[in-house]
This record gives sequence, structure tokens and C-alpha cells, in this order.
Amino acid sequence: MAMSLTVLFLVPFIGTLLGSAAVYFFHKGIGIRTGKVITGFAGGVMIAASVWSLLLPAIDESSYYTAAAGFLLGIAFLLLLDTVVPHIHATAEKAEGKASGLSRSSLLMLAVTLHNIPEGMAVGAAAAASIAADGGIPYTSALALSLGIALQNFPEGLIVSMPLYRAGKNKGRAFLEGTLSGIVEPIGAVIAFIFVSMLQSLLPLLLSFAAGAMFYVVVEELIPEASEGEHSNIGTIGAAVGFALMMVLDGIFG
Repeated sequence: MAMSLTVLFLVPFIGTLLGSAAVYFFHKGIGIRTGKVITGFAGGVMIAASVWSLLLPAIDESSYYTAAAGFLLGIAFLLLLDTVVPHIHATAEKAEGKASGLSRSSLLMLAVTLHNIPEGMAVGAAAAASIAADGGIPYTSALALSLGIALQNFPEGLIVSMPLYRAGKNKGRAFLEGTLSGIVEPIGAVIAFIFVSMLQSLLPLLLSFAAGAMFYVVVEELIPEASEGEHSNIGTIGAAVGFALMMVLDGIFG
């Protein structure tokens, strides 16, 4: 069981690590179209994961009212973080003109790190649900969620490491800082797992809470990023592919 849980906690972080390592192979960065596809894909994966891996199990375990309450609490939590912590949307261009003592690349790293918090919480809550005494959700469904988040963490790692490299840091430092942006995921997963395991009765509320937090990131950051300016249809295609892929993963593993 310990090994199974370790896999759930570490797989998303490995996605970030591999994405950050891509800085060694992409010397000129990523284009606007590629960036929109990546951002849209991440949004699609997160929306599908919020529904199939978190909200539906929460509803099955309790009621629509409990799931709705947890969902709104999750959104409120991310709204609070967004308000009190200075950061930017997840592109380097958005950093221009921001009033902050942090550098553009540091703000970018902080933005992605913040967005990884609800993903870690989601994995931890799903892991706790997979070993719940009353059945919870299948372990394979929690694994599908972990794999889906890892898929969208790969481009996120690249989105962080490449701007750091272009800002003048060597590839090793850019890779390290890009990787560190994902370290909050296994930490958040362990904390959420412990919390949910201690309070089994709150499991449905916490599953939907994680779903709301992830949904906030998509609507506040990823959808605007993928749809603004030219080539917005590319971002939409990326979102559709990400959504469909996560839906299939949940069907296969769930």
C-alpha cells in the first residue's frame, strides 16, 4: 500500500521534472501557437479531472449540496491566495509592467507553484478516498488523476524553465528551479492525504474542494491565456484534446 501511495504522490512531480528537463533540448523557447496548445491542453485535463475524478465521486459519497459547497470553498481558497500573493499569469509576456519587487521569471515560477497546490491536494484527497474503509473511489481512478496531472505538468515545467533560461540563468539552474515549482505537489498531496484520512466524514467535501481549486486555476489563468489574441482556436483544440484524453484515462483506469 505504501508503494502504491508513493506512486500517486510522485507521478505528477515527475511530470514537472521531465518538462523542466526539456530546457536542455529547446534552445529557442516555444512559439505562441505551441504555448496556446500547451495551456489549453492543461486546462482541458484539469477540467475533466475535476469532474470525473473529484466531483462525481464526491456526489456519489454524499450529495450535490455537499459537493457544491466544497466546490465553492475551493474556489474561495484559491481566490484568497490569488489576492494575497503577488504573481502573474503563466506567461512571461504577462509580467511586463507588473509592479512587484520580484523578477519576471520569479513571478512566473511563483504563479505555476501556486497553481500546483490544488493539484497536489486533489491527488492526496483521491489517494485517501482510494483506501477509505467504505470503498471510496478505486485506486485506478486515483492513478488516472495522478497521470492526468502529470501530463499537464510536463508543459508547465517547460513553461517555467525556458523563461528562466532566456532570462540569463544556465540550463542547470533553470532546470532546478522549474523542477522546484512542482515540489509543492507531493507535499500538498501528503498533507491532504493525512488530513482526509483523519477526517473520513469530510472526504466528499474535500474532494469537491480540490475540484473547485483546480477549476479556479483553469478559469482565472489557463482559459484567458489560451484564448487571448490570435490563434485562440489552437488553444481551444488543445483544451478539447486534454479534456478527451483525461476522460479516456479515467474510463480506462476507473
